[in-house]
Amino acid sequence: MRKFLSLVLLTAFLLVNGSALAQPVDQTGANSAVDQRSQDRIVKQVRHELLMIPQLTIFDNLAYKVDGDTVTLMGQVRNAFIKDEAAAAIKHIEGVEKINNQIEVLPASFNDDRIRRQVARAVFNDPRLFEYAIQPVAPIHIIVKNGHVNLEGVVRNQVDKDAAFIRANSVPGVFSVENNLQVENLRAAK
Repeated sequence: MRKFLSLVLLTAFLLVNGSALAQPVDQTGANSAVDQRSQDRIVKQVRHELLMIPQLTIFDNLAYKVDGDTVTLMGQVRNAFIKDEAAAAIKHIEGVEKINNQIEVLPASFNDDRIRRQVARAVFNDPRLFEYAIQPVAPIHIIVKNGHVNLEGVVRNQVDKDAAFIRANSVPGVFSVENNLQVENLRAAK
């Protein structure tokens, strides 16, 4: 009788906990959904924190990649303070365990500073591109390194992208212009 009672209790225990043993298979799908939500939350918070850096201007370009609990910072900035501030801004985000700071600090140069101002004036004085300059977070960034200009960011259409390239290329002293502007309509279609 005692063996029978033990067998009944063991069977009841396995029935109750058997479903718990099967849950890890179901939790894998749930965990991936939770992980994706966590990843999306981290991406949004990193973006927000980087945009809130007060010293960030149209002459700096910050980009990032989130891979699990690691955030990789990329781009170019005018001074090392902004590089350090970017890492410090995202360090406190829940779920971020490691920061890989690959932001390049551009060399200090009076000529590059002159080119930055002149390219900004040329690009944003174009009537088609003026409204990009007055947005709270300018979507066009002008990166100048040793006389070479990179246009980074997002514009509405191909005409705006081409206009920015032509205006930047017309500035005296510019050695080359690389137009990395993304067209919003093409990004939405992908």
